[in-house]
Amino acid sequence: QVQLVESGGGLVQAGGSLRLSCAASGLTFSSYHMGWFRQTPGKEREFVGVLTRSGGNSYYADAVKGRFTISRDDAENTVYLRMNSLEPEDTAVYYCAAGQRGSIIVPEYDYWGQGTQVTVSS
Repeated sequence: QVQLVESGGGLVQAGGSLRLSCAASGLTFSSYHMGWFRQTPGKEREFVGVLTRSGGNSYYADAVKGRFTISRDDAENTVYLRMNSLEPEDTAVYYCAAGQRGSIIVPEYDYWGQGTQVTVSS
């Protein structure tokens, strides 16, 4: 049974930082590209960034480029999302996902976590 469990969300002031973690189990973690997405009420889930299975390549949405960084620790089966210079517009539920393609598209991911809430106050 595959599980992805996010943690690290919370309330932070604008300009602050958070690091989200996503611990994976039940899959060969190193074989998967790992993506992060976010969603706010009434909106579709949107792509944040993806890190390839090798960790050698990453790609980010324009809205977070230069502020967010994805890293992974294959020994710990964990992927991280470091978020700096947070803005109120970053408020959302953040999800990690595992897929066989390094995609920006939701349907191309095989497994999803339950999400963690990030709230950025102004």
